[in-house]
Amino acid sequence: MTKKEAVGERFPYRIQVLDRAVAILELLWQHGRELNVQAISAGVGVNHNTVRRILKALAYHGLVEEDGGSYRLGMKLFELGSSVVARLDVRVRARPYLERLVLETGETAHLCILDRGEVLYLDKHEPMRTMRIPSEIGRRNPAHCTAVGKALLAYLPEPELEELVRRQGLRAYTSRTITTLVELKRELAQVREQGYAVDNEEFEEGLKCVGAPVRDYSGRVVASISIAGPAFRLTEERIPVLAQSVMEVARELSRELGYRVEEVVSISRAAS
Repeated sequence: MTKKEAVGERFPYRIQVLDRAVAILELLWQHGRELNVQAISAGVGVNHNTVRRILKALAYHGLVEEDGGSYRLGMKLFELGSSVVARLDVRVRARPYLERLVLETGETAHLCILDRGEVLYLDKHEPMRTMRIPSEIGRRNPAHCTAVGKALLAYLPEPELEELVRRQGLRAYTSRTITTLVELKRELAQVREQGYAVDNEEFEEGLKCVGAPVRDYSGRVVASISIAGPAFRLTEERIPVLAQSVMEVARELSRELGYRVEEVVSISRAAS
């Protein structure tokens, strides 16, 4: 018995057809070439008819492609894998920008993405000062009451935003937390208008943050960058100045990821 099989037997949510589908995908990946139904059946130890039905379902979803009775991995896997690689790529590329942001503002800088409706912290850089905001890579926070979260939510399609709110809810963390969809939509419209988001002690008393979106080559918002600091340092007067630094760093990182405003506008016009 393999280690994977041993772990699988203890896993309480195994679904046989899903296990078989994954085994087929892994077999095609290991061989690196097209295989017919007979070869796949022998490779995964499942009868021909079952393998054929699973392959048809995988082909329907673009996970495999059929060519003359043989099968290879489909482009849908490339799309899914590219999304993961993009996350890793943006983290590597963002590091010098986070360091620069800390030097310019003196506050803790973060790089985040939206993952399953929550903000996931991919990276951080902290200043060398006694009083700073401690944070943790891999931590998750709610999106509706954080600057990085609002910078990401602001560019979601409205149906997607509404579904996310329906699923996640709008929990109150402080007396300043936005707790209704109407309020949230109003706030996100302001984020789009001014180009940055503010967490005004909405997630934690005494903590303020400023965040801005990061775009890829297609103009899609793929991450956000923010600074976080104590409320007594991130004053109302100072926030607009700090926001300019955050937005400029986010714009420069976006350009490094291939974002060009003029090119994206041209593509959009051509598509319409």
